[in-house]
Amino acid sequence: MSSILVFSTEKISDPAIDLAGLLKQHYPPTVYTISVPCSSGIKPAWIMHAFEKGFDGVFIAADGTDCPFSETCTEKTAEIVARTHEIMEEKGMDKARLRMAAICSVCSQAFVKQVSGFSEYLEGSD
Repeated sequence: MSSILVFSTEKISDPAIDLAGLLKQHYPPTVYTISVPCSSGIKPAWIMHAFEKGFDGVFIAADGTDCPFSETCTEKTAEIVARTHEIMEEKGMDKARLRMAAICSVCSQAFVKQVSGFSEYLEGSD
């Protein structure tokens, strides 16, 4: 089973992930989360470190337009993903191993769908 590291935001996507658990919505047990204040603060080095430590995929549960810290959060996070994709390409890695989607605080089903689909992709690409 593929392991996925999720960078989740404290005020927006963390509540959705918690809600998925409360509602007993099932997603792969090999999904691990790290909370960050804002998705635009994630560093490409952190993402690459996750791959170096053996994670098959990294998913950024971004704030989207609901970010309490910055109106340009989505654009900044997308730039981080693009920079990391360049690094991954230089290293010959499949760029699809890094994904990002905006997950709102009540979007537990969207989170489950995203990580389950991502896990299925990673399983098929082995």
